[in-house]
Amino acid sequence: MKIQLKNYFAVLGILAVSLSSSAQTNSKKYIDPANMDLSVKPGDDFYQYASGTWIKKNPVPAKETRWGSFNELREFNAQAVKGLVESAARDQKAPAGSVTKRVGDFYAAAMDSLTIEKLGYTPIKADLEKVKQVNSVQSLLDQIAYMRTSGIGGPMFGLGVGQDRKNVTKYVVNVSQGGTTLGDRDYYLKDDPQSVKIRNAYHTYMVTLFKLTGNTEAVAEQKAKTVFNLEKTFAEMQMSRIEMRDQYKTYNKLTVAEFNKITPAINWNTYLPKFKINGQDTVLVNSLSFFKSLNGMLTSVPMADWRTYLEWNILKGAAGSLSSPFVNASFAFTQAQTGQKVQTPRWQTMSSLTDRTIGELLGQLYVAKYFKPDAKVRMDIMIENLRKAFEIRINGLEWMSDVTKKKALEKLHAFTPKVGYTTKWRTYDGLVINRGTYFQNLRNASIWGYKENINQLGKPVDRTRFGMTPPTVNASYSPTMNEIVFPAGILQFPFFDPNADDAVNYGGIGAVIGHEMSHGFDDTGSQYDKDGNLKNWWTDEDRAKFNEKTKALGEQFSAYTVVDTIHVLGKLTMGENIGDLGGLNAAYTAFKMTKQGQGNEKIDGFTPDQRFFLSWAQVWRGNILPETAAQLIKTDSHSPGPYRTIGAPVNMDAWYNAFDVKPGDKLYKKPEDRIRLW
Repeated sequence: MKIQLKNYFAVLGILAVSLSSSAQTNSKKYIDPANMDLSVKPGDDFYQYASGTWIKKNPVPAKETRWGSFNELREFNAQAVKGLVESAARDQKAPAGSVTKRVGDFYAAAMDSLTIEKLGYTPIKADLEKVKQVNSVQSLLDQIAYMRTSGIGGPMFGLGVGQDRKNVTKYVVNVSQGGTTLGDRDYYLKDDPQSVKIRNAYHTYMVTLFKLTGNTEAVAEQKAKTVFNLEKTFAEMQMSRIEMRDQYKTYNKLTVAEFNKITPAINWNTYLPKFKINGQDTVLVNSLSFFKSLNGMLTSVPMADWRTYLEWNILKGAAGSLSSPFVNASFAFTQAQTGQKVQTPRWQTMSSLTDRTIGELLGQLYVAKYFKPDAKVRMDIMIENLRKAFEIRINGLEWMSDVTKKKALEKLHAFTPKVGYTTKWRTYDGLVINRGTYFQNLRNASIWGYKENINQLGKPVDRTRFGMTPPTVNASYSPTMNEIVFPAGILQFPFFDPNADDAVNYGGIGAVIGHEMSHGFDDTGSQYDKDGNLKNWWTDEDRAKFNEKTKALGEQFSAYTVVDTIHVLGKLTMGENIGDLGGLNAAYTAFKMTKQGQGNEKIDGFTPDQRFFLSWAQVWRGNILPETAAQLIKTDSHSPGPYRTIGAPVNMDAWYNAFDVKPGDKLYKKPEDRIRLW
């Protein structure tokens, strides 16, 4: 998934034991034949061979939309967080203002369902009343600014502060396309069965929420149609996800005066201060065409329709945090999109919400109990080993000239690794958390987060930021920071175990490290230099060769089928596929530097090389509901697990040698057709 400028490696892992455990022994089968389907030839279906029995025995639980190694590890972390927040909520002696007190109060308020049920939709009644006063373009724009600065949400367009991609030592105001609710613009514009089904469910959802706030059936129906038609217009104005991957097309730096000319209906000189943004003479706009079209909408759409649109934005933003009729309506809509059978238990939803909202308070409790310093030491060593391996591979590239190699190596050596958790915890100073006001706590946190974001303007870029909370099972690369980040939550089996053999650790967390490094050299990351600036460092000839190889990789993945006739979108998943291919190759090179990697001693019947690739495969095993699979193929920049399992190995000679894959096997690619990138 892409979040602003960060490439996130959405990983799937399994839990065996926490890093704090001392009970682990080397008798554990890290690669367990009982999870495999040994009746299948690895060269025909490596995914089924490596994980077939596990897949058969682990269907998707009713409260989930998919179930795999990642979900098992996530489930462990959910239980760990549950223990922490419940303990904090019970602690009557925690001092006022302490981490434990604030975490406990937030969670206790979130779990106070009796109060939440009594309130119904009272927490948003004043917001809904305020929208009724909108009667002009100016009052409409003022209301949007009020909503964003008051923690209510951001209708119509996106606005925030981030690094200037061409001058990463500075923060700049970013203004972006927006206005829609559904996960992708295609759901508004296409008439395939899935899109029609989701549109119908969305209509039902809107009608339900409008009725729950006092509208008649007829009025609710009309309002739902009004909102959808407006959002469909927004969708038509938006660039697609694939177009949004163009780092230069989405970089449009304008003076405020220039932006005013594109949107004559909006005077940004007077409008930005209403967002509490002062003294800024430039903005970064990701889609000029969107704002040109938006300008026309401001004067052509009736004010009554805009009021309905704003009303809907208040409703949808609050629904999941109101009484059960609203929560149930939200789940029914989620269910139609994903196929999830039952709602996630409240404790899990609220402990996760605590992590998302005040994650660096909760994170301090998490790392104290579940993260040990020796894990960081081991990770630091592996990261340096992967850096060495990547250097060896760059130097050995036949398709790249020495002048570009030099720049690539400079970038590699400039990577900043972050492991476990931040070195400078956010204190959330000024954020008021009250044990008896759940909805207001959320509103306060949203207001606090917005202020924190815009207050970065004019300050040095904070390079201590971690971007993810400690319990997160994920990893990331940021092109503007040129950093690779590994939260504590991922540093568990099957990615990492201090007692596992090198094959398992290098096939797991080693490939994750390599993946994040490879993001620095994928189709978008490779456009940023060692300092994180969007700046070309390639010769034209080398870039052309790179593009030729990535085109072949895109074609490989676009040939994979997900559900029925739905194929992987090779262009959308390009960055992640490059990450996998480069990462697994680098991890293998690093593994071959170890004693085990240079030997051939079998463990549990498998050679070191086989264990390396099987470790990679068990990360990606899993089951997924067809509705979720169909949704993710449009919205997720990662390929599905089965194709991540095979996508990189089929391009690696070592995999063919490890499993004796021959011509005639279904996954066989001729040596000359194997894509050799990083």
